[in-house]
Amino acid sequence: MTDIKKVGIVGCGFVGSTIAYTLMESGLFSEMVLIDSNREKAKGEAMDLSHCLPFTSPMKIYDDDYEGLKDASIVIISAGVGQKPGETRIDLLHRNTAVFGDIIEKIKKVNGECILLVVSNPVDILTHVALRQSGFPASRVIGSGTVLDTARMKYLVGRHLGVDFRNVHTFIMGEHGDSEFPVWSSANVSGIDMDDYCPICDGCADMDELYDIFDYVRDSAYDIIKAKGATYYAIAQATKRIVTSIVRDEKTILPVSTLVSGHYGLEDVCLGVPAVIGSGGVEHVLDIPLSSMEKEQLIDSAGKLKSIALEVEGAFV
Repeated sequence: MTDIKKVGIVGCGFVGSTIAYTLMESGLFSEMVLIDSNREKAKGEAMDLSHCLPFTSPMKIYDDDYEGLKDASIVIISAGVGQKPGETRIDLLHRNTAVFGDIIEKIKKVNGECILLVVSNPVDILTHVALRQSGFPASRVIGSGTVLDTARMKYLVGRHLGVDFRNVHTFIMGEHGDSEFPVWSSANVSGIDMDDYCPICDGCADMDELYDIFDYVRDSAYDIIKAKGATYYAIAQATKRIVTSIVRDEKTILPVSTLVSGHYGLEDVCLGVPAVIGSGGVEHVLDIPLSSMEKEQLIDSAGKLKSIALEVEGAFV
């Protein structure tokens, strides 16, 4: 039996520690356990976070080994080597998969009922590894997918159009990486098709400048890594959004990385697609309408990810 008020975080680097801080402030949990290959690092993070509690809400925060995950309802995996400047997320693959497989085995031994939330990169491939290695149902193995990419897109489009970016509705789908793509065909501002809204805002004559914005979205992580060495604030907020929908059973639609089998004609591949997220994890994958070009982009992205997944699958049998 898992405790819905307990969360575990494996990996206390920039991303993991920022996620821990974000969740500590959220008030969603009453207990948080931190695990890292460097136990002293996890201990230090737990101590520092605990000293925030007089300013927030009561909570138990501590470091432990994997046994500490035995009743956690959600285990967030942010462990792995960091992405270097100029390195693609896929370049991380062979440096991360061996470490990742060992982590999944250790989690599985102590907790077979939790939801696994993968944040480590390359997230789509590692979600696939987690699914195969754990043997969990696909609904309980979730990657952060393109939730962050979609947020970046909404922010930049809203800023360009001069509207609240929370009123911009669109998705980034596919790989969290170079083959991702924007779903412009159904993009809208509070129900007004983007094609119709562009003339209203006087920001540009047509959507050409919006297409350019996507290029910035796709490459922004590389720019941030080059400037400051890592990205962690926004992915922590994206993680909190996914976790909130699980804990509160919100049925929120988010483009997480999940197993796609039969949707859009695809089979046995994990990538970012809109899905309903609730207490059970991924409750439904949605086949939202796509243009013919977008369908081709999704198939292309899935093909690239599937070939890489098959390449590494032999290491986890």
